[in-house]
Amino acid sequence: MRLRPALPVDADALAALGRESFVAKFGHLYRPEDLAAFLAESHSPEKAAKEIADAGMAVMLAEDEHGALLGFCKLVLDSSLKEHGTARRPLELKQLYTAPARTGGGIGARLMDWALDLARERGADEVQLSVWSENEGAQRFYARYGFAKIADITFAVGEQIDHEYLFALRL
Repeated sequence: MRLRPALPVDADALAALGRESFVAKFGHLYRPEDLAAFLAESHSPEKAAKEIADAGMAVMLAEDEHGALLGFCKLVLDSSLKEHGTARRPLELKQLYTAPARTGGGIGARLMDWALDLARERGADEVQLSVWSENEGAQRFYARYGFAKIADITFAVGEQIDHEYLFALRL
């Protein structure tokens, strides 16, 4: 497995893996129209291309030895969640997704290590992320890195509003 920064040519694959991963983990929770609206807004090739080009984000890909996309991580260099914490320079881990068939294979750990290293390089004093309140597996993964819940927040998928936790790691 190798990590490399996302390029504009990766937008379609990034969007496809985002949709696949989200649907595999959460698709059963939503009405079809809510899920479709969310995927069109959050996991479109256009959105992925915009994020890749955004100087305020860093997008890292994990690939296998043949160049197949295994996972990705998006780091927002100025957290959109900072009003919930006390950090002065928080970064936001926006998405850390792996291919559904490859979850548990160390991909997430490599991407998390990259995100934390970049946050330290950028002088961040905290990394923030949101996680669904019932996604206990992800919460355990983040806790292994020292993340802890600091607030209750919400997350919209179409018209459905989910209860989320804001997790943070002080650096």
